[in-house]
Amino acid sequence: MTTIKVALLGFGTVGSSVYQILQSQQSKFERLIGRKVEIVGVLIQDETKQRDIADGILVTSSFEELINVSDIDVIIEAINGIEPGAGYLHKALEKGVHVVTANKELLAHEGKSLRETADTGNAQLKYEAAVAGGVPIIGTLQQLLQVNYISNVEAILNGTSNYILTEIAENKVSFQEALLTAQKLGYAEADPGNDVDGWDAFYKLMILSDLLLGDQPDWTQVTRRGIRGITLADIQAVETAGWRIKHIASLQFNKGKAQLRVEPRAVPQGHSLYEVAGVDNAVAIEGDLAGNLKLQGPGAGALPTASAILEDFVQLYKKSDNRKPVIDTTFSAEDSNRLQDWLITAPSIPQTAAVKQYWSGKEANSNTYLLSATAEELKNLLQAGEIHNFFRVAGARQEISDTFPVPI
Repeated sequence: MTTIKVALLGFGTVGSSVYQILQSQQSKFERLIGRKVEIVGVLIQDETKQRDIADGILVTSSFEELINVSDIDVIIEAINGIEPGAGYLHKALEKGVHVVTANKELLAHEGKSLRETADTGNAQLKYEAAVAGGVPIIGTLQQLLQVNYISNVEAILNGTSNYILTEIAENKVSFQEALLTAQKLGYAEADPGNDVDGWDAFYKLMILSDLLLGDQPDWTQVTRRGIRGITLADIQAVETAGWRIKHIASLQFNKGKAQLRVEPRAVPQGHSLYEVAGVDNAVAIEGDLAGNLKLQGPGAGALPTASAILEDFVQLYKKSDNRKPVIDTTFSAEDSNRLQDWLITAPSIPQTAAVKQYWSGKEANSNTYLLSATAEELKNLLQAGEIHNFFRVAGARQEISDTFPVPI
C-alpha cells in the first residue's frame, strides 16, 4: 500500500488543527482513502519557536526545501495574504502536487491562473474552506447541482460580521462593544477591517463568481458596503418593523447579465437568512430543478475550517474536478440612479422619497420607512445627515425580473 505524503504551509490555528486531526485519526483516513497518510513537512516562519510537531517531520521556513522533499503528493495551504502563497502554490501545481487551500484573498486574486496551472500540471486545486468555513457550498455547487441552473445566490459569508450584528441586536450593545467581544472570543482579528468593511465576503463572492460563471467582474463594478456604520438604533428600528439586518453577498444572473453585491440588507421574516445568527454562515441557492436550497453552519473558527480542508483532501482521491464553466456573461455595475425599494432608518420622512410603509420607532428620531428611491439619492441623504442608514431589501429581485439560470 502506497502512502500519501502531505506537506502543510502554515501552522497557525487552522494549520495546527489540520495537523492534529491527521495525526490523531490516521485509521479513519486510511479507511476513507484506502491509503496511509503521512505528514512529511511543515512550512513555518520562525524556526526558533517551539511547536508540538512529531520527530521525523521536516519543519522549515524554506519552501524550496519543503517542495523538494521526495514524492510529496498534497500541499495543504493555511497561510494569509496573496504572496508568497500564490508563488508557492503555482510551483506545487506545476510539479503535479495537489493543493488544498483556505486562502480566500489569494483565490479571489489568483484563482483563475491557479486553475490553469493545475490543468497544466495535471493536478487538482481544492478550496472548499475558502468560502464559507464548514459549510460545503463549493462541493454542493460542483457535485450536487451539476444538472441544475442557478439564477440567484444570497449568502451570509462572514461569520464575524454576522456575530457582531447578532450581538448588537440580542444584547443591546454598540458596534464597538460587539466588536470587542468578537475579538476577545477570537472571532475578529486585532485589525478587523477585512471582516467589518466587507472585504472578506467580497473575496468569497469573487470565488463563487469564478465557479458559477467562469469569470469575475471588474471589482469596481461590485457594490461593497460593510457594517461599521450600523448602530443599535438602526437595528432596533428595523426590528420594530419586523425585519433584521444581515450582511449579504449576492449574485444574480439574467439574460447574460450578472450583478454582484456585498452589503447590509433588510431581511423580512420568512426569508431563508432571517434566522441565521452568531458566527454561522449560510447560503441560499435557487436552482431550476432543486428549487430553493439553504446550507448553514459555522463560518468562523479553526475546527470548521479544518473540517472543510480535510473533506477536500479526502475528495482528492475520490474524484477530480477542475471544471471551468464557460458562460457568455456581461457584468454590470450598480445603476445608482434607478428607483429601487429600500428600508431606511431616519428621524422623519425624507421629502424627496416615495414612502410605501412606515413604522414608528421605540426611540425618538428613529423611525423606519419602506420607500422607493435611488442609491445615489440615499447616499446623499446619509451624507447630509437626513437619514441614519439605508438597506436594500433582501430577496427583492427588481434588477433582474425574469429568471435566466446559470448552467453549472
